[in-house]
Amino acid sequence: MNATKRNLNIVFPRHFVFGNGVLAQLKEELHAAKVRRVILMSIEPLKERLQSVIEDLKSAGIMVTADYSIQQEPSFADLRSLLIKFSEVDADTVIGIGGGSVLDIAKLIAALLDNDQKLEDVVGNGLLQKRNKRLICIPATSGTGSEVSPNAILVDDEGQKKGIISPNLVPDAVYADPLLTLTLPGAITAATGLDALTHCLEAFTNRFSQPFIDMFAIRGIKLIADNLVSAVQDGANEKAREEVALGSILGGFCLGPVNTAAVHALSYPLGTEFHLAHGLSNALLLPYVMEFNYRSAPQKYAEVAIALGCPRGENDEETARKGIDRIRQIIDECGIPSRLGELDIPKEAIPKLAEDALKITRLLVNNPREVTLEDAISIYRAAY
Repeated sequence: MNATKRNLNIVFPRHFVFGNGVLAQLKEELHAAKVRRVILMSIEPLKERLQSVIEDLKSAGIMVTADYSIQQEPSFADLRSLLIKFSEVDADTVIGIGGGSVLDIAKLIAALLDNDQKLEDVVGNGLLQKRNKRLICIPATSGTGSEVSPNAILVDDEGQKKGIISPNLVPDAVYADPLLTLTLPGAITAATGLDALTHCLEAFTNRFSQPFIDMFAIRGIKLIADNLVSAVQDGANEKAREEVALGSILGGFCLGPVNTAAVHALSYPLGTEFHLAHGLSNALLLPYVMEFNYRSAPQKYAEVAIALGCPRGENDEETARKGIDRIRQIIDECGIPSRLGELDIPKEAIPKLAEDALKITRLLVNNPREVTLEDAISIYRAAY
């Protein structure tokens, strides 16, 4: 792998709280910060559970405007509508509680309310110049890492996924409470966990990998590989939930300074064209992109295999192949689809998927091996 060095640039949340039950600290700390009014973004499945949280905030004299409208990956239109809805809400704080879609939209609401920059001004890397609202993110899945990353992803008006990347999107505070994930269905646990695993794996094998970030990535790989199947098969397993949640956060720490690569680039069109969940799209492609990549970075992929629990082979390439087999085993044991053909995706769509994936240059440039149009088509076909 011909690595090109980049300067390491990390923005961590100013306040990070992790552990079972830490959500209970939210009221006291908001009250201490003299918060007056919050916009709370979440999802319908959490609405009943969050009523006690909202009542606690109100009992502390904090006004709450709640929204549960995000049901899938958010779009430019969703964000514009919510900015209009909240324009008259004199809130000083935005709280996102949920998966990546909710957290991403909460981050952008906090950034663009009372901001003279518009959405169109900030799409891309480093263009968002400020955020005037306090931002708190509380993950309710173990997968996206959005709660600690400078990234937010939206679907644009043409149906393409676009990234807004800025240190101003890193929250002021994160409350990561694994107990929020206990009721997640197995399929969602699997897909989001494999997404987190992919974050770690693509950061570690990245063309622009960083030794400091490698520490987070390799530990995240081990935590998720050792515990994800248990969390899927027994959702009430608090230890497994906690370990996967920590692995997910470590993957999130990788997203700003290093980011993802070809797995994510090829997964995006599956989400926009066929509305597949992001984590599932990654899981479908991960072993096939690993097959494509591993000879370009055999030592790195061998270290991945060791973190996944594989014994060393006679050389790095043999060890790396064991890691690919282990990924397939984890996907199988999680009980989610492993082939595009299982999801009624027509084979004739592959050339268009490949063309769209090649547009995600901000991620493809990170891949340890160059991906051509023909390569992308071959990977999709292998995954079919």
